[in-house]
Amino acid sequence: MSTSFSTANTASDVLTLLDASLARDGRVALATIIETWGSAPVPVGGQMAIAADGSFAGSVSGGCVEGEVITEAIELLDGGAPRTLSFGVEDETAWRVGLPCGGKIRVFVERLDGDEGRAYVAALIEARSKRDAMIVRTRLADGVRQIVSRGETDGDRDGELARRFLSGVSNVEASPGGETFVHARLPPPRIIIIGATHIGQVLAEFVRLSGFAPIVVDPRTAFAAEARFPGVELITDWPQDALPKLKLDPYTAVAALAHVGHIDDEALKLACRAECFYIGALGSRKNHAKRVERLAGAGLTEAEIGRIRSPIGLDLGATTPPEIALAVMAEILRHLRGVKGKGAA
Repeated sequence: MSTSFSTANTASDVLTLLDASLARDGRVALATIIETWGSAPVPVGGQMAIAADGSFAGSVSGGCVEGEVITEAIELLDGGAPRTLSFGVEDETAWRVGLPCGGKIRVFVERLDGDEGRAYVAALIEARSKRDAMIVRTRLADGVRQIVSRGETDGDRDGELARRFLSGVSNVEASPGGETFVHARLPPPRIIIIGATHIGQVLAEFVRLSGFAPIVVDPRTAFAAEARFPGVELITDWPQDALPKLKLDPYTAVAALAHVGHIDDEALKLACRAECFYIGALGSRKNHAKRVERLAGAGLTEAEIGRIRSPIGLDLGATTPPEIALAVMAEILRHLRGVKGKGAA
């Protein structure tokens, strides 16, 4: 996985403003970070929507250049071609927004309007609701775009587009018609926690603080109670009933924390056969060895079972539930970002 993932809330706010502005004003501007150098507070692919009245959602620099981007966007809404803006963030300004050093960014600003603009925003909203991934190729000279869905790469799993759907890498490429920005738009990462345990409580909070979506699955209603998980999506079905409805995908992590064999095992059977980017299970090496026997007896292959990280979490010497939850979150992030090293698969 890659740092191209954005948090769920920011992307949702941008889509909401795009949709509302098109309905109200018939036009809206969209600013997208297409390149960065040095220390940049928002990664490539980060976006900001700007309405005709100057209201906006999202960010392209964490506050450094938003004012200038909004000014350019308002001018563009009154007419003109898409434009690419370049900004250098000096050291002094960078410190004010919490950066250790300066950096540079390029921002592409385009106007969305008419049937084409509404159709594009509708496609983005639908893809988000269905957790579908798409790659958008936009020619910077004129804003002409091409959309490719993940399903269109099924016959070419080792191709360039297929790799983008897994890595989330977005970048500018040279093309006969000029520069093209290739934007991998992936569903926001979500972490499914199996078992409404004490560790699960803390992990759900870490997940939320990291900007991702936690989902807790546990058929034990005394455990999976709103009072114990305020504001968290709770599903009180058995994992074998809940997970198929959630549709596990490459942008989902599953952490089995129930520490009850018949609950964790059912979740692991489904996760190991899906494309989840991370699968972990609580338990000692001795307990995991017994789990491996059970899963093998249920028909899982050695390769499928081998995807399970157990004991779960990075080796931080964790002993308490909060420490274990921290180790689990750290390991999930390591897998999400594609970082290799000690403790990574």
